[in-house]
Amino acid sequence: MNIIISNNSSTPIYEQIKTAIKQAIFSEELKEEDMLPSVRNLANDLKISFLTVKKAYDELEQEGFIKTVQGKGSFIAPKNLELIKEEKLKEIQNYIEKIYDISKISNISENEVKELFKMIFEEDF
Repeated sequence: MNIIISNNSSTPIYEQIKTAIKQAIFSEELKEEDMLPSVRNLANDLKISFLTVKKAYDELEQEGFIKTVQGKGSFIAPKNLELIKEEKLKEIQNYIEKIYDISKISNISENEVKELFKMIFEEDF
């Protein structure tokens, strides 16, 4: 797994780590029971504070994406399909809110936006 962080991003580094790990899980680059690098090793590799990595791991564990076994390390948790679906629905909602904002600013009607969605979905099938 290759995590690339940007110091120039407005997104906090721990969030960038979380996003990278989630993407690796969704793409199945990381599979159930795969071991993650230790907090200290990942922090050393990324040249950041281990507390930043710990915060990312703690939040991933709270969200059900990883599990930590004391003295053994952190592992990818068994996939919870509902959790994954909810995460993706939230991501789609964020994009739709952006589309809504753009359409209001640009005076693009709801019907025009719906027609675009319809065309995109028809092309896919």
